[in-house]
Amino acid sequence: MNALQNPFALLARLLLAALFLPAGISKIGGFAGTAGYIGSVGLPMPELGAAIAILVEVGASALLIIGLFTRPAALVLAVFTLVASFFFHAFWSVPAEQAFMQSLMFWKNIGVVGGLLAIAAFGAGAFSLDAKRGS
Repeated sequence: MNALQNPFALLARLLLAALFLPAGISKIGGFAGTAGYIGSVGLPMPELGAAIAILVEVGASALLIIGLFTRPAALVLAVFTLVASFFFHAFWSVPAEQAFMQSLMFWKNIGVVGGLLAIAAFGAGAFSLDAKRGS
């Protein structure tokens, strides 16, 4: 199983980035809609929030893909995802007909946070710029 550790670490980074990178890129093209959605849940400064979401999703995903500053990038994405889950998938406060889907989204995000925390704990693996840098 040790022979698979580095390929699995790379695959984990790529699969997690595949969740965040397209979401961040779509927010660039749909900036006004993203800001409107952020504002609709009552968060202040929705344009700033949208810009931060883009920076985190695109920037940290790129770092995961290349395996550079992987641990902090994974930790930033984990915190971002956890916080976003409470604001945007609050299944406990929506009408009953929406609760099931929001619950699925919330708990899926919690699982993603777990994967990101594992990367933050164990690092990028040998197939990364972090390994080449010796960190």
